[in-house]
Amino acid sequence: MKLTVLGGGGFRVPYVYQALLHDQGSPRIDDVWLYDTDTARLKAMAELLAQFADGHADAPRVTVTTSLDDALEGSDFVFAAIRVGGLAGRMCDERVALDLDVLGQETTGPGGLAYGLRTIPVMLDIAHRVRRLAPHAYVINFTNPAGMITEAMQSVLGDRVLGICDTPSGLGRRIATTLGLDPSRAQFDYVGLNHLGWMRRVLHDGEDILPRLLADERLGDLEEGVVFGREWLRDLGVIPNEYLYYYYFNREAVRSILDAPQTRGEFLARQQQEFYQRVTEAAAGSAVSLWRKTIADRSANYMAEAKGAVQGEAQPDEDFRPDPAHQGYAGVALAVMAAISRNERATMILNVRNGTTVSALPRDAVVEVPVTVDANGVHPLTITQPDLHQAGLMQQVKAVERLTISAAVTGSRTDAAKAFSLHPLVDSVTVGRKLLDGYIDRIPEVAAVFGGQKS
Repeated sequence: MKLTVLGGGGFRVPYVYQALLHDQGSPRIDDVWLYDTDTARLKAMAELLAQFADGHADAPRVTVTTSLDDALEGSDFVFAAIRVGGLAGRMCDERVALDLDVLGQETTGPGGLAYGLRTIPVMLDIAHRVRRLAPHAYVINFTNPAGMITEAMQSVLGDRVLGICDTPSGLGRRIATTLGLDPSRAQFDYVGLNHLGWMRRVLHDGEDILPRLLADERLGDLEEGVVFGREWLRDLGVIPNEYLYYYYFNREAVRSILDAPQTRGEFLARQQQEFYQRVTEAAAGSAVSLWRKTIADRSANYMAEAKGAVQGEAQPDEDFRPDPAHQGYAGVALAVMAAISRNERATMILNVRNGTTVSALPRDAVVEVPVTVDANGVHPLTITQPDLHQAGLMQQVKAVERLTISAAVTGSRTDAAKAFSLHPLVDSVTVGRKLLDGYIDRIPEVAAVFGGQKS
C-alpha cells in the first residue's frame, strides 16, 4: 500500500516512519512518498529515514518528490501535515495578535484563524487532486487548525477525510497511568472540538476512575494538574484539554507570552534552522541522535507559558517528556490505517463529521469525539450531551471556524472580520478588524485570499 506524506520534510515525519517500521500486519504500508516544496528538507529527511531503516529488511521504501500529483497518484492513504507560510507565517500569527495584547498562539485564538485563512485554499486544492488521482484514498489530516481544515476538506471528499490529534488520547492514558492502571483497558468519554474539549469519564473495567483521580493528591502530578491547578479541575469535575488553558486563564497566558524573550514560533524557527543545517553537516550515521536530542528539547518547551516556564529554556526531564512509547499522533494514524485496511476494529478519539453526535451543533460540523474505525469507515459513538458551558463555547468557536472557512473560500472580508471579532478570545469588533488588517499586511498568503486589501 502507498502512503503519501504531505509536508514530507517536516520535523515529525520520523515518528510516522518509525511506526510503519514496527507494523507487522498485512497488508501494510510498503511504499512511502514524501512530498514537500523544500528540497533541502526532503534530502535531510530521506537521510534520516534511511538511518532509521537500517537493519530492517522489510522497511518501506521511501520516495521524495516536489511533484504533488506524482505523490498523490494511486495513494491508499494521504497523511497531511503541511504549514502554509512556514514558520515565518507562524511567527506573524503570534506577533500580530500579541501587538494588540491578544493571545498569540498557533491554533487557538486569532493566530489559528490567520493560519486557517491561508491554509484552507491550499488544502481544498489538495482535496480536489486526491479526488482525481486517488479517489479511494483516506486523508488523515494533521494540518492545523485540524478541525477547521478537516471540515473544509470534507466539502470535497466527505467522510474520507478525518482529523487526528494525540492530545485527547494522551490525556486518557495519563489519567490511567497516574493511578497505576493499564490504559489499554480504559474507555474515554470525551467531547469537544479540536484543541477545545473535555474528558468527562474514564472507564476502567467498567468503573469511572475520574472521580478517584480528582480526589487524589496525585492529581497534581498530572500534566493538566500543573497547567490548570487541582482546585480548578475539582471545581469543573472534568479534565479539560490543555489548550483550554488559553480560555480559562487567558489574561495570564497573554501576560506570560508577552513577558517571554521569544514566542513558541520564534523558538522553533531557530531550533529547526539549526537542526537542518547540522543534519546536512553531520557525520554519517549521526542524524538519528541529533533528531532525538532536538525533539526532546522541542517537547520539553511545549506550552511553556502554561507550566510556569520560559520558552526556549531547558526544562527538567521528569516534568516535560515526549511519549515515544505511543508515538503520539503517528500511533493514532497507524491505528486508523490498520483499522481501515485490515479491519482491525479500533476505538479512538478523532475529528469527524458530527451527524447526530452533538445535538447543539450542525450535522456537517466536525467535532472531536470517540469513534469506532473499521473497514467500513469511521463511526462516531453515542455520547452524553455536553453541558451548557461546554456547548456554548463549542457553538461560539464553531461559528467562528465556519466564518473563517467561508472567508477563505469566497474572499469575503466581511466574514473574516466577523470571525476575528466574534472569537471569544478577541471579544472586540475594533480589535478584530485590526487583527485582520495586521495579518493582511504581514502575511502574503493571507493577503492573497482578499486580493491584498484591508477590511
